[in-house]
Amino acid sequence: MHRIGIDIGGTKIAGAVVDADGRILEKLRIETPVDVRELADAVVNMATHLSAAHEVDAVGVAAAGFVDKAGTTIIHAPNIAWRNEPLRAILEERIPLPVTIDNDANAAGWAEFRFGAGRDVSDMVMLTMGTGVGGAVVLDGRLYRGGHGIAAELGHVRFIRDGLLCGCGQSGCLEMYASGRALQRQAEEIADGGGIGAGLAALRAQTGQISGPAISRLVLAGDPGATEALRRVATALGEACGGFTATLDPELYVIGGGVAELGEDLLGPVRLAYETSLPGYGDREVARFAIARLGNDAGVIGAADLAGASASTASAPTASALTASALTASTPTARI
Repeated sequence: MHRIGIDIGGTKIAGAVVDADGRILEKLRIETPVDVRELADAVVNMATHLSAAHEVDAVGVAAAGFVDKAGTTIIHAPNIAWRNEPLRAILEERIPLPVTIDNDANAAGWAEFRFGAGRDVSDMVMLTMGTGVGGAVVLDGRLYRGGHGIAAELGHVRFIRDGLLCGCGQSGCLEMYASGRALQRQAEEIADGGGIGAGLAALRAQTGQISGPAISRLVLAGDPGATEALRRVATALGEACGGFTATLDPELYVIGGGVAELGEDLLGPVRLAYETSLPGYGDREVARFAIARLGNDAGVIGAADLAGASASTASAPTASALTASALTASTPTARI
């Protein structure tokens, strides 16, 4: 029996049928509707498509936002108009299968722990460097959720007092200094300064912007300005990990997201900053650092596996019950 994992992002919804070993059997992707009712229609439609040719017994949904401890409600989401949205009940009214709701970073971290870079450890922290900084914490083989279900928002740990204003409403959060967006900001500042920023300035003059992928290409080509921008962002992340270790003491940090595609060019300065920020360095074990292995599929794989954990103790209808009649709206679905 397989499970469906659905990862709801601000711009796209990805879905997949996943087996017990974390392998994807079929995958779909659509654009994320702006209206939350249309979004629910899209999720139901996707689940129906994915179940048509596969025996499934549960659906796991991952979404960016604060999910309550019961896994029923999206308390707050930054990029979707969800405020105390009872998403699980909304979906279970139309999908005759158990539905599990979880935070997207939790789902991705769980996938890496179960099937990816963290499968050989019991204590792991995952950090994703995308538009922001997402976090997931696994302690003694269990996903840590905290007292209210919204733990591991590591990107919103205050990193700089009275620092840059963050989208969460606070200032100085780590994600303002260690994300893909922070990398672009650092590159812009270096381009403005001349000197080593000449390559970045030339790129901006040619294209009108300094994009994340373009910075990565310059880093790989050895451009000094792009390399310095990456060093600043990596240093912020490494310093933060030194602090996280003081509390969590993980065996492994897994780094994901677009910036992580730079591999050792990123991890080298992260490790250096981590070691120089670690309490008791030289007299204690240090954590390892690794790049995430599952890429953009981590969210759907983790969501499906977390759904499986719930389904194992629940009585679920057969997959044949999930038919097109569950739909009340038609949403185009692209197979990939």
